[in-house]
Amino acid sequence: MSGGKPTLARPVPLIAGVSRPVVTPLQPSVVYAADSPDMLDAQYEGRVEGFTYAREGHPNAAQLAQRIAALEGCAHGLTLGSGMAAVTSVLLGLCRAGDHVLGSDQLYGRSLRMMSDDLPRLGIATSLADPTEAASFRAALRPETRVILVEAVSNPTLRVADMAGIAALAREAGVLLAVDNTFTTPRGYRPFDHGADVVLHSVTKLLAGHSDVTLGWVAARDPAVQKRIYDFAVTTGLTPSPYDCWLAERGLLTFDLRFVRAQATAAALADALAGMAGVRKVLYPTRADHPEAARAKGMLTGGCNMVSFEIAGGRAQANALVQAAQGLAFAPTLGDVGTTLSHPATSSHRGLTAEGRAALGITEGFFRVSVGLEDPQALIAEFARGVAAAQAV
Repeated sequence: MSGGKPTLARPVPLIAGVSRPVVTPLQPSVVYAADSPDMLDAQYEGRVEGFTYAREGHPNAAQLAQRIAALEGCAHGLTLGSGMAAVTSVLLGLCRAGDHVLGSDQLYGRSLRMMSDDLPRLGIATSLADPTEAASFRAALRPETRVILVEAVSNPTLRVADMAGIAALAREAGVLLAVDNTFTTPRGYRPFDHGADVVLHSVTKLLAGHSDVTLGWVAARDPAVQKRIYDFAVTTGLTPSPYDCWLAERGLLTFDLRFVRAQATAAALADALAGMAGVRKVLYPTRADHPEAARAKGMLTGGCNMVSFEIAGGRAQANALVQAAQGLAFAPTLGDVGTTLSHPATSSHRGLTAEGRAALGITEGFFRVSVGLEDPQALIAEFARGVAAAQAV
């Protein structure tokens, strides 16, 4: 600096004048200045709204959380760094050594790993039960059960949980019911309307919808339960990036349109796959041959954008299908604007034993499809090429 009087590096407030931005501003600031210790006390005690330190919350995370809360029909929510951060904040924020967690045996692979390995290591007992039968959960319930964790539609087997029966059981037993609503989304199912105590999402998937963010979201009906989840998440640093939150909010603006288009294409793809030689089984919740078709039609608003299917053969046939269907992204993800094809045996559920995968129906010929926004006929043709190549091996 040459000449002039040195000044303190205190930021000058930005003044927008009479106009305002039509896009939410990206605010990457890590810290937020308060006017006084009294004002900081007022913020921490909830008497005034404001931000202090980004690990404890920031404007972009709060804005996204409120938008998802509006979709889920609740008053508040918490944005986190990933979908598994949401699962972790619920199970470890609400449970302690000596408690018991009862989960669906159809959960996402990493959730299953947390149930089988991580929670027991910390002294939290776990059990798994069949989500399609509430009686299975009743038989596995214990006096020390604290939380039931279930997916309304399972990943990747697309089984439809007996949500009415499980919610009634949780209510009767005084156990918190946590629902992972990632697959169904609030457009297909709203768990709070059906007795859930906690709802969580991997925002990474269909809500954000462009495969360019990694985020989670969680909300509890009871503010005291929400506070326990929040305190754990903040203490352990499960903080989301402001930029990811900003991108996800942008994606959320088109969520409804994307859901409707992808769901319609998914239903058409499921029907087409069912007619292809070499396809042993197709799973789509509202198809007449789905094991829980009647339940799905009464529970879901429409279907979903996910299709699972099984081809005849093993790894050689699976490799042939993927290599022939060059127009499909072979990737362990879902919810992109483009269709993605995944192989659970080598991705989401690779941590299970072969016997564990077989018990879920996940064979070497089992695939999960996240349907995007492509032309339906072009998509069906691409799958036809892949299935034909697999059958030729």
